[in-house]
Amino acid sequence: MAALATKPSTADIWTWLEEVPDPEIPVISVVDLGIVRSVDWEDDGLVVTVTPTYSGCPATAVISFDITEALRRRGIDRVRTKTQLSPAWTTAWLTDKAREKLKAYGIAPPIEGARCAAELKNTIVECPHCGSTATEQVSRFGSTPCKASWRCRDCLEPFDYFKSF
Repeated sequence: MAALATKPSTADIWTWLEEVPDPEIPVISVVDLGIVRSVDWEDDGLVVTVTPTYSGCPATAVISFDITEALRRRGIDRVRTKTQLSPAWTTAWLTDKAREKLKAYGIAPPIEGARCAAELKNTIVECPHCGSTATEQVSRFGSTPCKASWRCRDCLEPFDYFKSF
């Protein structure tokens, strides 16, 4: 694809990034996830700053590649992703739209303020399938490191709970 004659606005770039899915939970975008921290033109190249959900996240390289490729398809030839670890990502950065998409996908969105499994013992986690609050944690570890396995005692369906960080 030929290089663009003019630089797209950062607003356009943010809109384009909303189309880049998270590789582990494809129903939410990297923008919805809150990991894209900034988009800046530096000289004649674009720098996208990303904060991974945690420093050892195995999807970080894939996310950087997907962001770069999505923007190159839009005609931005010089794209660089930069990883920023501080401040650390938190589930508070998830958009409301992401929380709704998680629930519709069958993943219970994180409960703010519950930082670890011990704090979840007395916390109500709503079943994303039937809405029941008669749920229980099965394992602190789910299908990915950022999720825990839960089940509903009413509809008997298992589900992931997106851990709070």
